[in-house]
Amino acid sequence: MIPSGVQVFVALGPVDMRYGVERLSGLVREQMGYEPRGGALFVFVGRRRQIVKVLFADATGVCVFYKRLDEGTFSLPAAAGADATHVEIDESTLDALLDGIRIAPEAEAASSSSKRRARRVH
Repeated sequence: MIPSGVQVFVALGPVDMRYGVERLSGLVREQMGYEPRGGALFVFVGRRRQIVKVLFADATGVCVFYKRLDEGTFSLPAAAGADATHVEIDESTLDALLDGIRIAPEAEAASSSSKRRARRVH
């Protein structure tokens, strides 16, 4: 389901799950510094970590995927630094995150083999 080689960025702070496409796109630009229509996936978790939204855009439009766990909470990867607002993860780590599996420290490192990079906002 997750495209191979796609960049995945996870927002580390809690996000109001009432936010829609426009507000989430604004968070991507303002807090993460990326263009939301750049082809990457952007993951946002609610305050209680029971709900996750994934923002994705392609040539035809913008999608928001929503998932709520029946039990437990979503595990977020560790921040690279104290002031980090987001972290990059690979597709397998996103799969684990969406399945509600606790992310091991060694799985938190971002994939550096991605050839296509998301566009930064200038």
